[in-house]
Amino acid sequence: MTSPDRSSAEREAAEAITYRVAESERDKSAVITGEFSSDTVFEVVGSEGGFTIRPVRLDPPIHKVFPDDGPEAADETSEGKRRFVALHGELVCGYVDTEYEPWNRRLIIADIEVAGPYQGRGIGRTLMSYAIGWARECSAGHVWLEVTNINAPAIRAYQRMGFTFCGLDTSLYRGTESERETALYMSLFLD
Repeated sequence: MTSPDRSSAEREAAEAITYRVAESERDKSAVITGEFSSDTVFEVVGSEGGFTIRPVRLDPPIHKVFPDDGPEAADETSEGKRRFVALHGELVCGYVDTEYEPWNRRLIIADIEVAGPYQGRGIGRTLMSYAIGWARECSAGHVWLEVTNINAPAIRAYQRMGFTFCGLDTSLYRGTESERETALYMSLFLD
């Protein structure tokens, strides 16, 4: 149960943030360095019959900062791509980049970022609700995303939103700074 003080603080924070489809070049090219801290990793364990994904506590917790790949949504000329932004005044404090694939009716969450000082205020959840609304407008059957197995805060947030595990890739990050991590795929069915 949420305390009255925290609830009012969350409401004030939500009121100060505005949301919209990215309009200006600044909206479209904004880059937020993704980072998180976690005391849990979702470990992938192989077995004869497949895989098991289980949470394992970490001591000490980890902190990860993702490498800067530049703006992924800058090229929105492609039909089906859309970026939603969260603004605090004129500052882009969060965004979600989406791409709709009509062949399988899938809306992909290509990237979702909320700047550190704005995390924990419901901004990511609100951005995701805009993406899901867009998915419904596109007649998507499901929303799909990829998340590293060490990003337990994001995984738990996605699970609270109704996403479930639907796959994994043990080789996606090979040759990168994230080589020892496993890509987990999650989906939310809309049909």
